[in-house]
Amino acid sequence: MPDHANQTIVIATRNQGKVREMRALFRQHLPRVKDITLACLADFPAAPLIEETGRTFHENARIKALAGANLTGGLTIGDDSGLEVDALHGAPGVCSARYAGPHARDAENNLKLLAALRDVPPDQRAARFVCVIAVALPDNVLGLFEGVCHGVIGSEPRGTNGFGYDPLFVKTDYGKTFAELSSSVKNRMSHRALAFAKAAVIVERYLESMRAAATAGRA
Repeated sequence: MPDHANQTIVIATRNQGKVREMRALFRQHLPRVKDITLACLADFPAAPLIEETGRTFHENARIKALAGANLTGGLTIGDDSGLEVDALHGAPGVCSARYAGPHARDAENNLKLLAALRDVPPDQRAARFVCVIAVALPDNVLGLFEGVCHGVIGSEPRGTNGFGYDPLFVKTDYGKTFAELSSSVKNRMSHRALAFAKAAVIVERYLESMRAAATAGRA
């Protein structure tokens, strides 16, 4: 359980791959922020599973952020992201994490995607990763921020540095899949990085107001 004597920001996920990326993005975009504890839902054993009932990334990000904030009482970041493939009319979309079933693993989702694109030629495999980040306090969404990264779907998985559909998503200007790129490169231009860069402005503004209030309270 995190130490709530310090300022704690909750990332409303149990996905450890997403948590690792978020921690790196905090270091990158909020280097001046000190004494902040980053927690995730796995740090709250009593936290129920959050049902992603939204029809869009925006709706699901909002649901996650509000649920996390109402549970913990603190500033919470809710992220909903996924892959949209043109040849599949935007699928898997908001169902990306459960494309092959409600408890599907990454490898199973990737295999289903490759099967769906088996007869689609390389020049028609355009896709994009979409991420929406919601920043919330209890019963109050402070903002919604979107990032989009364009690429194509490869014919086979490549690379081990990533999660989800990263081994299939080829960033054409690099000629590599997300799973072949280093974390430092990916965290400069990924869909999550682009969304977080916008959300960081709101997060820093909130933290500055908290520090100012604390200073005034001690005066």
